[in-house]
Amino acid sequence: MLCRSLFEVKLRPLFALMCGLASPCLSWAAPHAEWVGSFVWHEESPLFGGFSGFETDADGRSFLAVTDSAATVSGRLDRGADGAVVSVWAERPLLLTSVHDVPYQDHVADSEGLALLPDGRFAVSFETWDRVTVFPSPASQPSLEVWTQALVHFPTNAGAEALATAPDGSLIFLPERPLRAGGDFPVFRMDPRTGALAQSFRLRHDESWSAVGADFDADGRLYLLERDYWPLIGFRTRVRRITLTAGAEGAMSVAQDVVLFSTPAGRHDNLEGIAVWRDAEGGTRLTMISDDNFLPTQRTEIVDYRVVE
Repeated sequence: MLCRSLFEVKLRPLFALMCGLASPCLSWAAPHAEWVGSFVWHEESPLFGGFSGFETDADGRSFLAVTDSAATVSGRLDRGADGAVVSVWAERPLLLTSVHDVPYQDHVADSEGLALLPDGRFAVSFETWDRVTVFPSPASQPSLEVWTQALVHFPTNAGAEALATAPDGSLIFLPERPLRAGGDFPVFRMDPRTGALAQSFRLRHDESWSAVGADFDADGRLYLLERDYWPLIGFRTRVRRITLTAGAEGAMSVAQDVVLFSTPAGRHDNLEGIAVWRDAEGGTRLTMISDDNFLPTQRTEIVDYRVVE
């Protein structure tokens, strides 16, 4: 969720915006991602909007999304010949419920990240009251809810934001911003069966970028969706692809960290959720969804990119 006033955002140098505008004209040699299409989605429901987490199946068709008011929406994406979304069919939104079988409310309902688990369950990360919760289905009470002292120091309204399922079935998540100014992102690893939690590795934090979404590809590489807000102009979007190597006792280290694309402010809406999938030719695709903050000045946008190696 975005909740920063105009006065909290430092003015950026003009050349940064100019570089962003020029970037599509550059000649690429390294792996990068190219825009395929954007689709504006709207449904007549008071629960529709504010999407913060997003997952698809392996071919990018079926999806599950979570809003930042603890509602889930499942459905199907129709895609054109180029693979971009052209229409959406969706079930009615369902409110997630607590272990007491009542819907989450107020600050306890600030859901952000979403990850599908290999056994059919899914996990949701919450900020404000930071925790990670595992659900058997959208209509079920949690099977596991992890509140831990390790998350107490997460920044207010910038806590457990990006969540993903690692190749070994464990969950990894990180806060929207580092725990201290000038620091890196701490990345935590959680066992979705027991709730055992430990810090696994760190990721570089650049300038004013915030971590808002994450997913792994079939090759075990981590994709990190980042956002940067420019007052009166809009949002910048960036995706990094991170190759990890395994260490002792679940520890990980970064072997490679590549920026696949970075947009100028205003090109897309407030993209917060990301799903990585493979097309029929085996190419890697990125589908992202925006959080409109339930504001009439924003929109729910589904954006597709393809990775060029």
